[in-house]
Amino acid sequence: MLEYITLPQGQLPPVAPYSHAVRAGEFLFVTGQLSEVPETGEMALGAIAAQTRRVMENLRLVLEHAGTGFDKVVMVRIFLTDFRDYDVANQVYASYFEPGRLPCRTTVGVLGLAGQGNVEIDLIVYCGE
Repeated sequence: MLEYITLPQGQLPPVAPYSHAVRAGEFLFVTGQLSEVPETGEMALGAIAAQTRRVMENLRLVLEHAGTGFDKVVMVRIFLTDFRDYDVANQVYASYFEPGRLPCRTTVGVLGLAGQGNVEIDLIVYCGE
């Protein structure tokens, strides 16, 4: 059974036709998040550390709404528009996970992202016991 999850009205308003997450059995697939201000949907551009932190906090909103957290994340994909930002983005990203319990990960360099952001992150989460 599939469950389509969208945050309550006014939180991270989708900029395209998508759900914030889809639960498929014991897995939760979380749509890639950008550095959007949750209340307005406007992009918070600026330093890569601030953008990455905003992305991770947006992901936290979706995870908490779905009843889970970063401790259940099994796979992450990070999209960066500039690989010179790799080290800084890694430092912020790593602060959301417990050392020794890091999920699998792929990082991809891209030419552009929606909203002109510089980092986008999506997740796969295991929600079983």
